[in-house]
Amino acid sequence: MATGAPWHDRDLLAFDLETTGIDRFEDVPVSYALVTVRDGEVVDEDASLVDPGRAIPPQASAVHGITTERAHQEGMSLGVAVRRIADALLDASKQGVPIVGMKLDYDLTMLDSCYRRETGRGLSDDGFCGPVLDALVIDRHVDRYRRGKRTLRDLCAHYGVVIEHAHDASADAKAAADVVRALCERYPELRTLSPRELHVAQQGWHQEWTVSFAEWRLSKGLRFEPYDGGWPIASGAQGAGTEVGV
Repeated sequence: MATGAPWHDRDLLAFDLETTGIDRFEDVPVSYALVTVRDGEVVDEDASLVDPGRAIPPQASAVHGITTERAHQEGMSLGVAVRRIADALLDASKQGVPIVGMKLDYDLTMLDSCYRRETGRGLSDDGFCGPVLDALVIDRHVDRYRRGKRTLRDLCAHYGVVIEHAHDASADAKAAADVVRALCERYPELRTLSPRELHVAQQGWHQEWTVSFAEWRLSKGLRFEPYDGGWPIASGAQGAGTEVGV
């Protein structure tokens, strides 16, 4: 790839986890994918099942199709997987390769929580600083008032991206990278920012959405659990680990 190519046509490391549940701080991966995309094409991929060392709830298996038995028989150990994923993300961060995905505050916070249990350190302690590019955060900002859901499947339909096997980590990772690239094509202002500048901007955009969403729910008399709005890695200080508003 020529050095003059726009950043979204250069290397992007797409990242996705399938997990035991939706608690970012307590649940763990059952599969992962790290997919290097260059100019829209996959040039490298590392993906595997993970043995979580615990039972996978039936409701989680119903989503991604990975059972406890299969994960135990075919998956690498959780500790090995966590270190392997962390090494790849830390290396990408060191090289300035953007890490792309969908709702990455979920995946990265879960990985960070697992990494802390394995090593006693957080990802940032070992040098992780992005840049991170989150399809959901960017889409919420550039098309704030669009009605309807914003799952990965919905974003793919909206931006003309083909996703063949939703809730497969490799397919989801590649699709999220394609959505980010489609966003850059549709909204040229995104391309005027470097990945690092876009990372910083998303921190503000995500915080604005978190506040706005809380206010909207309260205005409707709806219940709203306290939510750690830290992005791309939540601290857990507020003690709320579940997904919100996707």
